[in-house]
Amino acid sequence: MDQKNFIVAIVLSVLIIMGWQYAFPPKHTQQQQQTTAQSTPAERSSTNSSSTSPSAPPSAPGSAPAAAAESFVPREQALARNPRVTFNTPELIGSIDLKGGRIDDVQLAKQRETLDPNSPPVPVLSPVGSEHPYYAEFGWSASDPSIKLPGPDTLWTADRTTLAPGQPVRLTWDNGQNLVFALTFSIDDHFLFNVKQSVENKSDKPVTLFPWSLVVRYGQPPPEGTYVLHEGPYGVFNGSLKEFSYKDFKGDKQEKISTTGGWVGITDKYWMATLIPDQKQKVDVTLKETGTDPNVRYQVDFVAPALSIAPGAAGDSSSHLFAGAKIVRVVDAYRDKYGFERFDLTIDWGWFWFFTKPLFWLLEWLYRQLGNFGLAILALTVIVKAAFFPLANKSYAAMSKMKRLQPEMEKLKQRYGEDKQRMNQELMQLYRREKVNPAAGCLPIVVQIPVFFALYKVLYTTIEMRHQPFFGWIHDLSAPDPLTILTGFGLFPWQVPEYLHFFNIGLWPMIMGVTMYLQQQLNPAPADPMQQRVFQFLPVLFTFMMAPFQAGLVIYWAWSNTLSIAQQYFIMRRHGAPIGRKAQATAPAASSAPATQPPPARGNGKKGGKAVTKKG
Repeated sequence: MDQKNFIVAIVLSVLIIMGWQYAFPPKHTQQQQQTTAQSTPAERSSTNSSSTSPSAPPSAPGSAPAAAAESFVPREQALARNPRVTFNTPELIGSIDLKGGRIDDVQLAKQRETLDPNSPPVPVLSPVGSEHPYYAEFGWSASDPSIKLPGPDTLWTADRTTLAPGQPVRLTWDNGQNLVFALTFSIDDHFLFNVKQSVENKSDKPVTLFPWSLVVRYGQPPPEGTYVLHEGPYGVFNGSLKEFSYKDFKGDKQEKISTTGGWVGITDKYWMATLIPDQKQKVDVTLKETGTDPNVRYQVDFVAPALSIAPGAAGDSSSHLFAGAKIVRVVDAYRDKYGFERFDLTIDWGWFWFFTKPLFWLLEWLYRQLGNFGLAILALTVIVKAAFFPLANKSYAAMSKMKRLQPEMEKLKQRYGEDKQRMNQELMQLYRREKVNPAAGCLPIVVQIPVFFALYKVLYTTIEMRHQPFFGWIHDLSAPDPLTILTGFGLFPWQVPEYLHFFNIGLWPMIMGVTMYLQQQLNPAPADPMQQRVFQFLPVLFTFMMAPFQAGLVIYWAWSNTLSIAQQYFIMRRHGAPIGRKAQATAPAASSAPATQPPPARGNGKKGGKAVTKKG
């Protein structure tokens, strides 16, 4: 009956999971199915872009609402609407829109959307009017509402048509009130833009302006990671990292923070758009949501200290924009070169960062030596296993002793199964007599958990593994195994419906499940029958759980299990422990005389297994 109930519980659990996913798809899936209507924002009025209170510094303006009547157009068509300054560096391809002075066209030259080398480059920023607008904008606010300020429809004049490393471009605009605004853009060989905002005051009175920078993203993207990876708005403020989910800003909520140093941005799994103010200035940061579905927009911005510009003088303010891939060596180089505070935390290293980063550097070094990221993962696993061999040796030795005692423990259970207290007393006596500590095998495993979790984090979050091939059918270690049951292991290529993904198991997850089962056979079986059935089901459960994970992670897990099996087998042979659970029945301890005899029956009135009533 217990076994029947256990099987029924498993089947019901699977049906509930599948039914929930089918009936209530994730919100990002629902949003993705909706058509996001976009249009070019309307010109901001001075009252919309500035504050009327001279005592409080104006804030950065919000993105203008999109017109629901106009649907999005192809990216190329949206880019062709306005004149542009183009750039083409070793890492980035894109352009700056002269209407509004926005950086809204950034694509990664070395990252493709799919494995096909002819597929489009990955877009980081996209123009308004395209399917997923995402851009950076720079401007000014003023306490005086009579000052005409550049807006999203302002047509800037460029001094050159191309932007390149070492060849900046300068955009200018005259507001007709003797104020000349300028944006000077510079770009390096990787992903960093320098933006200098300057104003020349040709009038006969002083002006006070507040430079601001913002990043706006239309719509919430479908998440690529899990609970172990942050995606969304985040930043370092006053030396501390703060991460926000998109839902934190639902209902037009916003977060305002004053900080000196640090940065603020929006991140995906592998790339980000991040604003970095002058690290010595105190700036006012705002993170917020505006609009409603399907036109919801997420904005991060900062307002720099006021520029007080005397007649005939000029003032300027500089900041940086990172728009690109989160490559570890590039991010760390920017932190060291420019002093960007804790810029390495733009990559989510997790709680065990002190383990995670060294493991990454070792993995990258192995990749340079071996030339294949998959081989580097295998080699790194061997190194980690070797480093923890002394601890693992103690753990497996303790388990081997426990396994030798398994027949004796089974006999004690048969004798005292109804008397739990007496059985525990006899077990403690057996442990003391044989000098076995049942908890000795746990502590070494607990010590290793942070390191193995850090290794998992490295493989899951770093872009360096993206589109890296292994051998055989694995062409992308950052994607799930493509040869699955429901595709006939590649014989019937078709789009598997989302509600069937739970059963769409690949070859490598199956291999991982087999290695987990084999490793389980080397461990002592739990005394409780229900626990035994639960542990027997674990390899199957983990096979289903690991199916949607990246192939690199599954290969690491399977290889780690294989090394553990070899290590455990060697230790058990050395300690003379029976190999395999079936060997327990023929183990020497099973045929030895019991250490204690069962107590005689007393006063239970039982004879020959039947109750006898005594007559007085």
